[in-house]
Amino acid sequence: MGYKIAIAGATGNVGREMLNILAERGFPADEVVALASRKSLGTEVSYGDRTLKTKDLDTFDFTGFDMALFAIGSDATKIYAPKAAKAGCVVIDNSSLYRYDPDVPLIVPECNPQAIHGYSKKNIIANPNCSTAQMVVALKPLHDRAKIKRVVVSTYQSVSGAGKEGMDELWDQTKSIYNPTHDVPAKKFQKQIAFNVIPHIDVFMDDGSTKEEWKMVAETKKIIDTAIKVQATCVRVPVFVGHSESVNVEFEEFLDEDEARDILREAPGIMVVDKREDGGYVTPIECVGDFATFISRLRQDSTVENGLSFWCVSDNLRKGAALNAVQIAELLGREVLKKG
Repeated sequence: MGYKIAIAGATGNVGREMLNILAERGFPADEVVALASRKSLGTEVSYGDRTLKTKDLDTFDFTGFDMALFAIGSDATKIYAPKAAKAGCVVIDNSSLYRYDPDVPLIVPECNPQAIHGYSKKNIIANPNCSTAQMVVALKPLHDRAKIKRVVVSTYQSVSGAGKEGMDELWDQTKSIYNPTHDVPAKKFQKQIAFNVIPHIDVFMDDGSTKEEWKMVAETKKIIDTAIKVQATCVRVPVFVGHSESVNVEFEEFLDEDEARDILREAPGIMVVDKREDGGYVTPIECVGDFATFISRLRQDSTVENGLSFWCVSDNLRKGAALNAVQIAELLGREVLKKG
């Protein structure tokens, strides 16, 4: 007997990707239901070789469903997640609403699978921010070996992290540059995103950091180790899909770059592509559609006693959102619910 699964937000970028990945990975589901807002009612979405018509999230009864994967944003999640959880359905939420709740586990299965058992306090599990997810997959095996003191990261985040509106704005602005009679002002982003980079994601906080940067700090501590210090600068770049990160790590003890490379090659969810030659690294366009987090440009940092730097690339709609949610569902089924 398999699981009964609901996908809330099935018409969005992440919701559609969740359905794709459930099918690709052969998730043992007896029933999959696509849920959306009333304005999208009846919209058709793909699930493997099947087509599903969306049902109304507002009136849906979660009773009898094992899991619900949510990709609907914090405001809607605040309304519907408690309803699903109360009905006995475990919610795996992609929004930021529950990430910092001490009674809700924040999980990246490659890093802290043991946290899955904490789901029962609220029947809710949180999915981390897209920029955090790919970074901690790389940090955790290195931390286990040499203990990380400090991380400095600069992100290069694609517009798909801002949803369909972000992708449309990049597309429309790019076209407008070649057709100057048709101006496309910035709406989704703070400034023009086409042929530009914007060092501003989410709102500014009192200390000068943005909330996106704060998320990376808080989530890394919750997932790996509260003692790790993190300094982040998050930047939106004119790339449709795929987040990149330049990561500098300072350890408590020396870790040779060759040993670090070997550790990462053996770590789950990681693929090392690190040749010191033209093209011997991975860029965001090459990671689209892949499950892996790619590591390149790994090298010793001579400016600190125990430092390494590396380049990290991942499909943010996959590992940064949909894939991680499905991996959590797999972990929950394997370790806790044990059906199928």
